[in-house]
Amino acid sequence: MPGLADCLSFLRLLIARGDPKGIPMATDAIDDHLAMAPVSARRRGLRVLQQDALELHVTSVGVQRSFAETVDAYIARKLAEE
Repeated sequence: MPGLADCLSFLRLLIARGDPKGIPMATDAIDDHLAMAPVSARRRGLRVLQQDALELHVTSVGVQRSFAETVDAYIARKLAEE
């Protein structure tokens, strides 16, 4: 899937930093991935991103955990739209 690996890496970095100012960058990265991905691969790509965010959520604490929750919620909204 186009850009999925890059999006995963970028989201992991943003979650590790946990800076709330990075939320717009995270949502932009997800939106960019969706724009590049074929329609048939979008849901699968979102699920991969969501699973990764959930795994990071479980192992994180504090601001990183909150950031991962926010990313997960955004992905859930995008999945509902697809």
